[in-house]
Amino acid sequence: MSAYKKLGLRPVINAFATVTKFGGSLMPPEVLAAMNEAAGGFVDLAELQRRVGARIAELTHNEAAYVTSGAAAGIVLAAAAAVLRKHPDALQRFPDIADCANEAIIFRGQRNPYDYSIKQTGLRFVEIEGGPAALRAAINDRTACIFWFPRGALKVAEMSLATAIAIADEQDIPVIVDAAAQLPPLENLWRFTQMGAALALFSGGKDLRGPQPTGMMLGRRDLIDSIRPLSNPNHGLGRPLKVGKEEMMGLLAAVERYLALDHEARSQYCEDAVALFCAALNPLPGVSAERAYPNEAGQPLPWCRVTVEPAALGKSADELVAAFLAHEPAIAVSPLNETQFHLNPMTLNPGEEVIVREACVQLLGAGA
Repeated sequence: MSAYKKLGLRPVINAFATVTKFGGSLMPPEVLAAMNEAAGGFVDLAELQRRVGARIAELTHNEAAYVTSGAAAGIVLAAAAAVLRKHPDALQRFPDIADCANEAIIFRGQRNPYDYSIKQTGLRFVEIEGGPAALRAAINDRTACIFWFPRGALKVAEMSLATAIAIADEQDIPVIVDAAAQLPPLENLWRFTQMGAALALFSGGKDLRGPQPTGMMLGRRDLIDSIRPLSNPNHGLGRPLKVGKEEMMGLLAAVERYLALDHEARSQYCEDAVALFCAALNPLPGVSAERAYPNEAGQPLPWCRVTVEPAALGKSADELVAAFLAHEPAIAVSPLNETQFHLNPMTLNPGEEVIVREACVQLLGAGA
């Protein structure tokens, strides 16, 4: 960590999540080795994208795959692919697509900051709420695609992904799933597309632990092939969304590693860490801790929800979150509200759970 310290920065122990603001995740040796090897030679970048995509598609049981510069970039390219499906002449006109099918249906309960990426293509939102009747009524000859964001507040009773796909299929409309943080479980790499989603988009720098500025587009070959002419190294809408040879090979190594992981052992580590936190925190006056499940992104991993009594501790949860960052070593925890925060073990290195526990006792204990 001396490189950070030379810049006057303090390394952070991440008990928050695989969030971009703290660097996503840490790349394991296999990924770093693949990137270093790729950095040692030149290669045809477009052909490398095809070969890496073919291998990732094979590994994830998908028809095709494409390495993107993050999941948000995947949203841009997927939206473009949906337009190009009916309007191949729009290739060099984005975002000037007013004469095309230029509507993307999204659900009000799933709105989030990432959906802005859709608008970069020139698509406009048709925002709906309600059940199947509302979706059917929204589809017309201007509809390019339907976006599904699994982390939204849409209730299954209102609309399930399977129902949305079935309705979309009636009108030959592609459904695009933003699954950026939907790993684990491992099976999601093929579950959404096997359900009938046209494309599923994943972050490469979250639980996959690939290079942070990478992502994957998985799904239909025709849609993925359609965006190649406007993507790096070619010119067009996707030219600024560059992915280098090092990132492509690093992501491939990350996918191969992820498929071979002992996911049950990883889940048990998280359970043990949560139990450790709860055992240390619950005896403290004005503090209670409990296992919460699933975690913030709906992933099937536990985390520890900490509730504090500000009057008893003399500090709100927000002030404690800041105190953790000011601690030595700095620790990032996940804020929730004025009385609660979370400790997330999924981004901890083995042994760091003990450091987090000791910081908890120090910062929340009597006389802190």
